[in-house]
Parts: sequence; C-alpha cells; structure tokens
Amino acid sequence: MEGKFITFEGPDGSGKTSIIKIVEKYLTEKGYDVMVTREPGGIAISEKIRDIIHDVNHQDMDARTEALLYAASRSQHLNQKIKPALALGKVVLCDRYVDSSLAYQGIGRHLGLENVLAINMFAIDSFFPDLTIFVDVRPEIGLNRVFSHDDREKNRLDLEPLDFHKEIYQGYLELVKRYPERIKRINGEQDKDSVAKDAIDLIESIL
Repeated sequence: MEGKFITFEGPDGSGKTSIIKIVEKYLTEKGYDVMVTREPGGIAISEKIRDIIHDVNHQDMDARTEALLYAASRSQHLNQKIKPALALGKVVLCDRYVDSSLAYQGIGRHLGLENVLAINMFAIDSFFPDLTIFVDVRPEIGLNRVFSHDDREKNRLDLEPLDFHKEIYQGYLELVKRYPERIKRINGEQDKDSVAKDAIDLIESIL
C-alpha cells in the first residue's frame, strides 16, 4: 500500500493531540500501519530545536530566527522520519506541519505568507501532505483550554497576547481558502468523539 501523509492543524488548544490519539487507535484497529509524530520535533535533532523555540526564556527571539528554526526542524523531520515511513506504506499522522509556519510566522509574526512559504518550500522540497485537517476552534476557547489544564505544556507562543492568536486564527482561515483541495475544516468546538469522527471520515475518503 502507498503511504499517506496526513497533517493536523489548528490554534493552540484546538485539541489536535487528543484527536490524533483517537484516530490512531481507530486506524490501527482497521489494520493500517500508523505512525504518529509532531512538529516541531519527532526526532532527536528536531526535538532539540523545539526546546529552543518553545523556551519561555527566549522572549527576545527574532521572528525570522523563529521561522528559520521551524523550517530547519521540519526539513530534518521530513527527511529522517516522515519520508522513510511513507516509503514503507505507513499512514503518517503529524501534529502540525508547514501550515503552522504560514499561520504563526507568516501572519502572526507579520513576516508575510509568501516569505515564509519560500523558506519552507526550500526546507521541504515542495513536499506537501495528502490531506490537512484544520481543527477549527476560536482562539478565546482554545486559550481557555490551554490555561485550564495544569498538566499541559505552556510554551513561549502560548504566552503571546490574545490579538496574536486572533491573527493566527485568521491566517488559518485564509489558508483554508487558499488550499481547498488539501485543507479540510472540521468543527473543533464539538465534543471530542464528534471531532474525531469528522477527522476519520475525511481520512477514510483518501485511504
């Protein structure tokens, strides 16, 4: 079987990680060989870059530095982990990918979509997912989820003001319009099982 590359996107607190776990269990029980990974991270080098980006002590990080670090992490992750898994026929479920950079750095950091896209096109050699699922949750609701769970990691970007997260959300909506064939929106404000079912329906349509 040909591998499939599926990414999950959404604002902070959208519940992607929980939904991916449900999807992974469902697909595994259906007999698919599933690999779950995340960005930034997924492998040793990229996890170290993640630590640098997310460190709350790095408040003075320049926006371009941030964008380049994400792209560097992504390139290593894609070539070392994702592509080999796809070559083995695995269904790869990835928590964030290039669209996060377009929304967070392109729109949220005001670097421009085209500038951040150019950085990432070089980093990923134009390698895009078969399907991207946008878990649509308004930023006010997402951030409330983030800060109401004591056991959730609070990173440097979580601590940005609400206006920053609102811009990111608008960035995602723009990406949904820009890439309608690849990015599919689901309502992330439903109960968790309903969100997971919507995601599974989309995934099954391409398997």
